[in-house]
Order: sequence, then structure tokens, then C-alpha cells
Amino acid sequence: MSGRTVLLVLTLLGRAALSGASTAVNSCGSPAEQLCNFVCDCGDCSDENQCGFLGVSLVLGTPFTCDFEEGNCGWQDVSTSAYRWVLARASLAAWGTGPHSDHTVGTDLGWFLAAADPPGKTPATAWLRSPVMREAAATCEIRAWYHLSGSGLNRTEQPVLRLALAAKDETVELWRSPELGGEGWHELVAYPGRTAGPFQLTFSVTPSPMHGMQLVLDDISFRNCGLQQPGRQVCEAKENECERGSCVAPDRFCDGTDDCGDGSDEAAPQCQQFNACTFEQDLCLWEAEAGQPAWERKASVNLGVAYGLPTRDHSNSSRAGYFLRVGGASAAGASGAARLSSPSFQATDSCSLVLYCHLHGSANSSLSIYYVTASTKTLLRERTGDLGAYWVRERVEFNVTEAFKVLIEGVAGGTGTVALDDMILSPGCKEEQEKPEITLPDREPAGPCAAEKFACDSGQCISAKQACDFAEQCADGSDEKRCGATTFEEGAGGWHDVSVGQLRWGVQRATEPADTTLGGAGAFLALQSGAGQMLTAAKARTPLLGPSGPACAMEMSYRIPSDHQGFLAVSVADHAAGTTQLAWQARGHGSAAWQRASVPLGERAWPFQVELLGQVNLRETASVAVDNVTFVHCNPSVAPPEAAEMSCNFETGMCGWYQDQRSDFRWVRGTGQGQGSDHTTGSGYFLAADPAAPGSRGQRAQLITSYQPPAAGEQCLSFWYRMAGPQIGTLSLKLKREEEEETVLWTRRGAQGSGWHRGFATLGLEGQRKYRLAFEALRDGFVGDTALDDVTLRAGPCGAQDSCSFEASTCRLAAGGQPTWLRQSNGTGAATAGPPADHTTGTAAGHYMLVSTSKSSLPKGRMAVLTSELYEPSAWAQCLTFWYQLSSEAPGSLSVFMEQSGTQRRKLFAVSAMQGSAWHRGQVTIQTDGDWRAIFEAAGGGGDRTYIALDDLHVRNGACSEPGSCDFELDMCGWSSPSDDNPHGFAWGWKSGVPLAKYPGPEQDHTLGTEDGHYVYFDASVLGPGGTAAQLESQHLLATTDSCLHFWYRMDIPEHLSGGELRVRLHSAEGQRTVWSTAGHQGWGWLSGVVPVQSPSEFQIIFEIATRTWPIKGTIALDDIVYIVGRGCDPSPDMPRKEKSSSSFVAEVVIGLLLALIVLVMVAAGGHYLLKRRGQASRMPAESSAPQGFDNITFQDDKVTITPLPKEGDED
Repeated sequence: MSGRTVLLVLTLLGRAALSGASTAVNSCGSPAEQLCNFVCDCGDCSDENQCGFLGVSLVLGTPFTCDFEEGNCGWQDVSTSAYRWVLARASLAAWGTGPHSDHTVGTDLGWFLAAADPPGKTPATAWLRSPVMREAAATCEIRAWYHLSGSGLNRTEQPVLRLALAAKDETVELWRSPELGGEGWHELVAYPGRTAGPFQLTFSVTPSPMHGMQLVLDDISFRNCGLQQPGRQVCEAKENECERGSCVAPDRFCDGTDDCGDGSDEAAPQCQQFNACTFEQDLCLWEAEAGQPAWERKASVNLGVAYGLPTRDHSNSSRAGYFLRVGGASAAGASGAARLSSPSFQATDSCSLVLYCHLHGSANSSLSIYYVTASTKTLLRERTGDLGAYWVRERVEFNVTEAFKVLIEGVAGGTGTVALDDMILSPGCKEEQEKPEITLPDREPAGPCAAEKFACDSGQCISAKQACDFAEQCADGSDEKRCGATTFEEGAGGWHDVSVGQLRWGVQRATEPADTTLGGAGAFLALQSGAGQMLTAAKARTPLLGPSGPACAMEMSYRIPSDHQGFLAVSVADHAAGTTQLAWQARGHGSAAWQRASVPLGERAWPFQVELLGQVNLRETASVAVDNVTFVHCNPSVAPPEAAEMSCNFETGMCGWYQDQRSDFRWVRGTGQGQGSDHTTGSGYFLAADPAAPGSRGQRAQLITSYQPPAAGEQCLSFWYRMAGPQIGTLSLKLKREEEEETVLWTRRGAQGSGWHRGFATLGLEGQRKYRLAFEALRDGFVGDTALDDVTLRAGPCGAQDSCSFEASTCRLAAGGQPTWLRQSNGTGAATAGPPADHTTGTAAGHYMLVSTSKSSLPKGRMAVLTSELYEPSAWAQCLTFWYQLSSEAPGSLSVFMEQSGTQRRKLFAVSAMQGSAWHRGQVTIQTDGDWRAIFEAAGGGGDRTYIALDDLHVRNGACSEPGSCDFELDMCGWSSPSDDNPHGFAWGWKSGVPLAKYPGPEQDHTLGTEDGHYVYFDASVLGPGGTAAQLESQHLLATTDSCLHFWYRMDIPEHLSGGELRVRLHSAEGQRTVWSTAGHQGWGWLSGVVPVQSPSEFQIIFEIATRTWPIKGTIALDDIVYIVGRGCDPSPDMPRKEKSSSSFVAEVVIGLLLALIVLVMVAAGGHYLLKRRGQASRMPAESSAPQGFDNITFQDDKVTITPLPKEGDED
């Protein structure tokens, strides 16, 4: 069963469960206060259903999650305008925008909630409200995924998504989407904090002034939100007991947070001895140093709603609560740090400080905690970067042998904010009564460099963007010293911890000698116990990096001694693109051995940051660690040695082709992969992009080169490609010159069969700038594969192209006459004349060639000519096919000529009218012994706003088939699946009998009877319930009163999964009608079908596979379709036959001998029987004069035909 089918089964099971889940809420009758409290009180967890989440997601398998596959989980749209939240999926996306897949299952089958701009409306905010939830723990974490899409995303204003919490008559904002967000899926992470009693959550989206943008929401999950169950528990030695019986670490008592869930940890008697400052009245014993910038006491209600500002205090979770805040340096008009100091404290080894900090809105913000004595200033803790829109717990301990002061410095970078709240000193922090002279050191003087400059260690000033750009700009190289490449012997090397939970990253020194050179000797970066509140993974970041080249990678040594629950991951936060992507991950396997990893980062613009994420059980003796980090091939100005190798068969590597790490899914180098062999050797390597690969999100996979020097002359890039599967997207070759827009050189869309095809593109000499190439696979479908092999670059143009879709260029067809043929599309809807959609893609964005034949442009008698390049005859005959469209009412005429070198041209085709506005197929057979060219000549017809259009020219070896007929050995002869802009249709495939694991089908065709023969097929398992169908349609055929369709088919469907039906339908202006059908299991061999055909107008023949019941599994195949015009279906038709292959002939001889032997045995038995009957006849009167024996059986080839016995009185 295909991966898509599995996802469909899961989705349907989830939907089936919805009816049960919606009626099975609180099946055990739990009291109201135990509903939706993130604790399963019922055995089936039904008390946690329809709570804004379900007890368990059937698809994801995670608790307290809403993936919308089973309904809306209780979320309600409470919008007051036409702008509303609706349950949707990609195939039902409102107004034609939105993601191509959901986030849960990653295909068009999955569901999400969408808020889209209604056309022609000025929408207000859309609101989405949860059911009532109860009792969120201090460790509660809310995660969700949202998707942005639309043409206006690159503008200055974007839709704003907010998450708010309403409790105790107050609503506070928990999270807001960043000001810059690229198209694609983004993760939302919010921490509501301890919330007692009932509360509700609200998502709201305020659209930008630009229409056409959409925001969708999926996979909302609640982690670690339930309180510990009441009742006595056995606390460990390092834990204290709460009144309700749960256990909490001692340093979590008296820390300003209700960790117990009943407040007993904050109401304990010992808390009276702590010195806590909530800043609700004043600064308590803390002193804010005057000057700019400075710490100021503020409340959210007075600060406005700018991004980065705290939306509530920590003490009361209220907009009216107070905290300390220092604004950004740019806003304050000053640089440097705001300083906050304590009184002098006595020497101590038991003083600790707990505080809650808020660093958000800038990657350059920092908070530093020092202690200052009469002689020294010592840094204890530093937080750098953007920690998110929440209050983060921090704890420091002071072990000082002389009197000291605590000094806290805050630097708000750019538009970011640094804030403090709930500063709590332990009883061991005792003020010094003798008031010793401890003077704070002077503020550090301003550096030698202006703002937006980087100061080298030598005093040299360079642009801030030149720091950490993988190229040394400082004379002493100091601009690249603290950028993440380090051995950690001299510190963190630029990595800074941005963890918010109970794990953190820190530099640690080895206690034992390392047994390997990979890492672990001396110092390394390791996971340690952290002071944060949450139970989430630890995270460390580099400074801002970039730009980087396409071969850029980070190499590192690592160890994961934890079990499978421990992990290490690397992600890339690309601030230029507004995305964060996972680049690499590894899980624990119980070994403490050091390993080496190379993490591809790829080409990225400035700025981006590399993130290390880790999770481990700290009770284990060894922790997750990282060492010896280096960046390789990252300088975009220095190409790696293989960068110029654009010719590649992928047998030993990728040569000069690189994965674009900004892509949504990946090109994978491998063998077979269930799709078939490679092109080079039949058993080697090729590249494949699978849109249904696990974890695939988004639409694009790109394979790129580095920038190449300008070529001395034209070059030809040839390659072999394969596009197989019932729902495959688009493959394009693109060229990008420096400082210029990207251009398309070549493109194909939809299934092209399971064989390899050759593509060409000529690289011209436009401009003398460096250029790069890119192969791009678009995820327009979810069942299929795109593959590449044997890419070759050679000098000189490619010559006449065998195929031209006009998507990238005119393929060097020369236009003559006035007016001339023009390449155009109707993508903007501004085309004054021409088809609304092309034939290749079936969309308005597709291109075709067009000439206006109206009397004002091309009067009668005038011609417009389109001439191809010279073709070389490569077979005794060649077939030229093309698709054309003529406007209605006097469009003029289209003629096709063949011109051989040195001879006059010869007309092979002409048309001056057609029915309807669809694309029609034309074909001519070329027979010549010399080079030839095709000439398309349009003549004016005297009409108004008339035109003639051409698309999809193709030349192949062999004579053309009769219209509607095909043996599928060379191509599909004009048979195709409907092409339109619907990404949810299914295409028939074209393959040989060679077995493919991913695309099953008969191992012999009907034409040749061998695995080398070809046929068309469809894997019915990808179809879903509800009347889904897959169609194969012929070209347009002329009206007929008495014609006949012959074909051979197979329905290899198991009897227990035989809900499929094969139909033959006729489609014309009068509509569609079914003229033949067969259903279910039809055996395992080729069967013959004969259908009389009559149609009063132009029509198409359609083979359709539909589901009557579901699930269905198996393959339907078609071969040797013969459409006979003007002759009805003879009961014993003289079918045209092809010469059989030798292996097929041998098989037929063997079958014939076996049949002859059977006949002889039967004749002998019949003779014996007749002798006995004769003996009886001598004693009895004759009973019948009817002929006896087997005269009504005729053997013909591999068929046995039983003809009717003649009736009495019939004449011979």
C-alpha cells in the first residue's frame, strides 16, 4: 500500500473517530472541574476531548493535540465580519490560495483552519476561541504551526497572528507573529505560565492591507500543562513535598512561581525570609544608575503594542503589573548598557538571586549579571539574543569571600527590549552593615567604532555585516574568531545559550582523558542543568552569520550517550527569509563514543544563525556534547574545487551540483529507490526528489550550482529526466545571472512515464556576467517522483529540439511575416487575444505561440510564418506532433509544410476551422533522406479579434499513429490525463513491463508480450472514497455515425479489494456518456474490449477508473488501443496485428502445441464415444439430424471462440 494510501487511511480513521469522539466526551462522568485540565481522568481520556485539543491525536499519536484531522476540537469562530476561520484542506482552499498541503500529514488530504481574504472585501480581524480550559501548570508549553502564503508577503505589511489568554476578567497577549515571515510553515511557541482556574485561548489574525494573502493554522499541541496528580508521592532526596503531595526541587520554592500547583511552595514559612521585589511600588533595595540608557519602571498597559515589548508582567500576569525595562539604544538615542545594582552584601557562600528576564525583538540584546568587589568585576551569567516573548527564569549563586554588590547590565539591541521582574534574594544574601566602600566601575567608554560598525581587536573598524561572513576583513582576523568555529578551549567561541528550560548549554572541561581525536579532550560544549521553568530542549545559537555559498557546511564532533529519548539537532534560523529549518538530527543510542558529522547549511543571505538543540536525561553520568566545530566552503567568493564540474553522472557524488538548503524538500542521491534503474549503467546512482518523503513540507526542491564565469560561446546542457507517478508536479531548469532576474530555460509538468527522457537547453551569451543553474522540482502533487541523471555541458548550441513547450523560450523557432508569431501567456489576464490557458500546463501562466489573424493585423492573402531549425533524419520515418487552437468565426488557416534542404517545401497538413475552444492535436509523418525543417504558416481570414495558437511541438522516430489509436511502444500518441491547474487530479502512467516496486504493473505488455513492451497503467490504491476518478483522454476526434474502438485491458485487482470500475466514456458538446464499463476483479491476464462509437459532433474518448467502494488496491492497464473510423464493430473483427517478437512467437508455438494435443485427446475420446453411439443407433431410431462433434469451436491465436450452432432451417 502506498504512503499516500496509509495517510488516507489514518485520516479517514480519524474522521470516523470524530463521530465517536464528539459523543464520547467525559464517558466516565468526571466533575466539571476535572474537564479539560490536561489530565486524563477517564480511562479513554475522553474527559480531555473537544477541549481545543483531543486526549490523543489518532494521526500524530501525541496527547493533548488538535491536528484538525478529526474536526475542530471545539475551537469556535467568533468573528464579527466576513473574514472568518474555516476548516479546510488544500483541495478545498478558499478563494484558491493557501498551502499545497497541511502540516500534519504533509499532503492535500490533511485538514487545517484557514483565514483568507474574501475577494472585494476590507476584512476585519478574524477571531478563533477555544473551549474553557483549566489549571495550566507553570511548565505549560503551547506549540502550533501556521502557514503564510500570498503575493504580498514581500511587502512591508503582513498578516499578524496573535495568541491571547483570557482569565480572571483580563486578556493578555502570549505571542505575536514576527514582523518578517517568509512563505511556508512556521512554528509558534508560547508559555502561558501557571494559570489557576478556568481560562480560554484566542487566536486572532489581522490581515494586511494587501489582498490575496492567507494564513492557516494546524497542529496545536499542549505539552507539560497538567498539574501533578494530588496525593502523597515518594519524593527523592533532592526534592521537597508540596501540600497536595507532589514533589518539587528545593530551589523552586520561594521563587515567585507556583510550581506545586496549590501555591504551597510560595506560601511556605521559609519564604518570609526571602527578599522579593515585584516592582509594583518601587525598586525596593535596587538602584538604577542614572544616564542613558537606564532601567525604568514600566507597565505593559503604558507601553503600547509594538513587537518585542512585554505584554504582561511576571508577578501577576497582568498588563497593569510593573517591571523594569530598558529600551533599545536606537530608540533612546544612546549606546551602552543600562545598569542596576544592589546594596553591599556580606561575604557568603549561600546567597542566590532568582530573577525573570524578558529579551525579545533583537538578536543583539544582552543581559549580564556580575558581582563587584572593591577590586574586581566578575561575570556570573550572561544571556544574549532573542529568548522569545515570555519571562525566563534565571538563577545565580554567589560564593564570594569579601563584601560585594550585584550588578546587572542590560543592552537592548535595535528595536529589541530587555526587561526584569520578580528579583528574589535568598536569606543568605545579608546586607553589609559597615557600608564598605564598593564603588561600581565606570561605564565602559564607547568603542572606537560608530554604530553599525564592528570593532576589530586591533581597533580597526569594519561594517557589522562583514563580521562572521566567513572571510577575514580585520587585519588580525578577529572578525571571524567568535563566530561558532571553535574547539571551546578559550570559551564558547561565539555560541550563546538561549535556553528557557531546565536544560542549558555550557562549556565544560573533561574529567578524564579522551580516547579519540574526534573530541572530548579539554573543553567542549555540553548540556547542563538550567534554571529555566520549562521542560523543553536546550538551545544555543551562533552570532549572525552570512552570506554563505552553496557548498557551505558545519562540521562537528558530537556524542549522545543517552537512550533513544535523548537527541541532538541543528537548525538554521534564516532571518533574511523569515524561516527556521531543521538541517540535521541524531538520536541517542546509548553509546558515549564521539562521532563526526557534516551538517549542510548551503547558500544563504545575511543574516542567519545556526542553532544547536539538545535533550537528555541529566541523571545519566555523561551528557550530550559538541566539540571541534568548523565551517567549510562557506565563503561565497571562494568556490570549492568541484564547483566547475557541471557534467555529472552522480556515480561518485554530486559534482558541482548542490542541494539548496532553503528548499522545502530534498533531492536524494541513491540507487533504485523503487522507481527503476539509473540511466548511466542501469545499476548506478541518480538524483530523485520525492514530494511524499517523510517530513516534506512546502512546494520546492532546488538543485543549484555555484556562480560560473561567463562562457566564451554558447553552450548546450543536456540531461536525462524521469517524471513518474499518478500525481507528480513540475520540473524546470532555470538560469540566474548576477544582478538579474531568474529565467526559465526548460520545463515539464505532469507524468512523463517511468522511462528516462532527454532534455536540452542552450545557454546563450546574453551579457558577460557570472551565471548559475538550478533544477527545480515543484510539489504540485504528492504521489510520484522526479529524477535526474547524466547531466552534460558541452560547447556549442544544442540544435533543433525534439520537444518544445514554449514555457522557457521559442526553442529557436524563427518567426517571419508581419504581424509575427509571438510567445505569450495569459498569466496576468491582460492578453487581448488568445487561449485563456496553454496546453502544456492547462493554466493561464503557461506559454504558447500566437499570431493575430484579424483583418487589421493579417489581411487575407498575408502570411505569418514560423520556421524550425533543421532536423536530422534519424529513422526511416519521423512523426511531428503539435497542438493548435483556432478562434471561432473566420480565424484564417494553419498549414504545415516540410522543407528539405535544396528542395521545395511540401504541404502535409492544413486546417481552417475547428469546433469549440479546446486545444486540438495535429500530426504529420515525415519521410526524407536529408535534413528537414517544419514550417507553420498562418493565413489571415478577415475576421475580428481572431487568432491561431501553437503549443507542445514534438518530433519522434517512427510514423505517426492513426488518431485515437496507440500501442504505447514509443509514446502515448496524444492520449493524456486532463491537464489543468488542479493539483489534486491523478495521471495515468506509461511504463514497460520491467518490475518497479513503487509503481507495480503487468510484467508483459500486450503488443510484444515481453517486459520490454509498453502500456499505460494506473495504481488504483491512490484513489480515495467519495467517487474519485482518474481519466485518460484521447485527442479530439471528428464526428462519426459508425466507428469502433478496440482495446486490451487488465484489471489486476484482488477479489477482496475489487471496488474499482473501468469505464469508456464519450465526451462532446452534448456532455459525457458511458458506453462501456466493467467492474471488480477480472482475472490476471489481458482481456479484449470492443465498443461501438457514435457521436454527432466532435468528441473525445475517455478511459476512466472510478471507485465504487473503498479501499481499493491493484493496477489497471491498457494497451493496443485501435480506433477504426467509419466501420462498425464486426462481431469477428479483423484486428490489425503487429509482428510478434521472437520470445512471444515461441510462447505462442508452445501454447498451440498444447492446444493441439488437447484437441487430439478430445477427438480420440469423441471417436470412442461415437463408435459406442453407432452401436446403439443400430438398435434405436435417429433422435436428431443436428451436426455432431466440435464444429462450433474455432482456434485463433491465443483465443478460443465458440460460434453459435446453426439454427434449424439456417442455410450455409
